[in-house]
Amino acid sequence: MSTVFNFTFVPWFRSVAPYIHTHRGKTFVVALAGEAIAAGKLQHIAQDLALIQSMGVKVVLVHGFRPQVNEQLKAKGHEAKYSHGMRITDEVALDSAQEAAGQLRYEIEAAFSQGLPNTPMAGSTVRVISGNFITARPVGILDGVDFKHSGMVRKVDVAGIVRTLDFGAMVLLSPFGFSPTGEAFNLTMEEVATSVAIAMQADKLIFLTEIPGIRVQPDQPESDDNPIDTELPLAAAERLLATLEPGERPTDTAFYLQHCVKACKEGVERSHILPFATDGALLLEIYVHDGIGTMVVDEKLESLREATPDDVGGILQLIEPFEKDGTLVKRGRTEIERDAGQYSIIEHDGVIFACAALYPYTEAKTAEMAALTVSPQSQGQGDGEKILKRIEQRARAAGLQSIFVLTTRTMHWFIKRGFVQVDPDWLPEARKRKYNWDRKSQVLVKKLG
Repeated sequence: MSTVFNFTFVPWFRSVAPYIHTHRGKTFVVALAGEAIAAGKLQHIAQDLALIQSMGVKVVLVHGFRPQVNEQLKAKGHEAKYSHGMRITDEVALDSAQEAAGQLRYEIEAAFSQGLPNTPMAGSTVRVISGNFITARPVGILDGVDFKHSGMVRKVDVAGIVRTLDFGAMVLLSPFGFSPTGEAFNLTMEEVATSVAIAMQADKLIFLTEIPGIRVQPDQPESDDNPIDTELPLAAAERLLATLEPGERPTDTAFYLQHCVKACKEGVERSHILPFATDGALLLEIYVHDGIGTMVVDEKLESLREATPDDVGGILQLIEPFEKDGTLVKRGRTEIERDAGQYSIIEHDGVIFACAALYPYTEAKTAEMAALTVSPQSQGQGDGEKILKRIEQRARAAGLQSIFVLTTRTMHWFIKRGFVQVDPDWLPEARKRKYNWDRKSQVLVKKLG
């Protein structure tokens, strides 16, 4: 084994360990678009889900079958019909959906049954259990359109799903539901996944989709200046959704976003939109700091916001111990009162647990992140990363291209999160004049791509 491999693998593995610990015992609802299976991505996705489950995550997998049903309909010479973003399911479409669901369940179960030596599935034991966990009701007639056998979720058998997960199995759900009289209804994968996540109060709802996520400027084309917005606070996602046309096609920006917003509003902490075209998208989103798609997060769980003058006392109380031991440069009350609007804080029940300030240098298109502090009571719970994300969002919104920090003790924490060390001469002229050469702080920069 090469020395180069050792020096890259060991730090990488250590860096993902906190995420492994954090997610152990959590419940993820993963919604897999039928287009992903049609594109030949099932094998690698199954491998990644098996790996995630092996690290203690409970997985509910909901598969879609839009292209597979359309293929069945085409073979029967029957036209696929949609309205309001849903399939109109007549008798032929219902038969086609049942055939497609049976075939896909077979393929998915086969994918999780692999165990060849020298493959990611070697030694894995993944039990996949399906069942009639969804009770449905008919959509009925909307705006004069009869949806026939198309339905909506009426009830989720949470107790049955939980018992199955506790047994150590992965739950597999097709977008079908049944009425108390035994009538079958064709449902949408998106609604099933969202309803299950809400009913179970899952820790994550993850959509593996055709789109890469939501861009910083959704109405503009892909470019280096318009990257994927990796984290959308719920309030911002709601505002964006209000400006968009109704999402009726999977490639519409609002199509998956509306379900992420609904889930977060009803108790699911985090919802994700990931591109199935990217190999390992699930692993990159779950176990890497910056992720790869868009995460909608409900910040009401703890107040992550910009500070006001009323917060100055709490900020001083938080940073004072770190100033005394030399971790932070001392800042007086007057300075913090003057700069209160520059600070972002995490506050819970009236107590400030984390803070950081953003000082822009507009002419250099960069900004300093200063006074990043996390209370010892909440260290290890991700508050530092949440504050870092908020500072990055603020910097991007201001049109800046990078942020930098000066530190004497926490260099490795920043390097793990995408910062690189540079010479102090890199600093903007205005900041360079205030640099304390005796303190010998390390300068670290992160580009906001």
